[in-house]
Amino acid sequence: MTVTIYHNPRCSKSRETLQLLKDRGIEPEIVEYLKTPPSAQELEEILQKLGMEPRDLMRKKEAVYEESGLDNPSLDRKSLINSMVKHPILIERPIVLANGKAAVGRPPEAVLPIL
Repeated sequence: MTVTIYHNPRCSKSRETLQLLKDRGIEPEIVEYLKTPPSAQELEEILQKLGMEPRDLMRKKEAVYEESGLDNPSLDRKSLINSMVKHPILIERPIVLANGKAAVGRPPEAVLPIL
């Protein structure tokens, strides 16, 4: 089984989720998404696996969210996804991909059902 975690080592929930995986004997592929952001296509696939809309996966308290006017309801899906690619700090973390599914590790145990 291949497991991927979109990880931010500075985030406690991301570190906890990574440790939870390792405690279960899983050595995931670690993508530090702030250094290597997902492409728009990858983000679209992640959103589909999560069953979420782009705004549902956005960190709305980040300064760039307000500065970029991302709260504007007229912005379409493509614009929101492109904003997350351009500013990966907007992407909620951590995201774990496994078995053709995805989960956000908030709380970390939320990833267990997809393993």
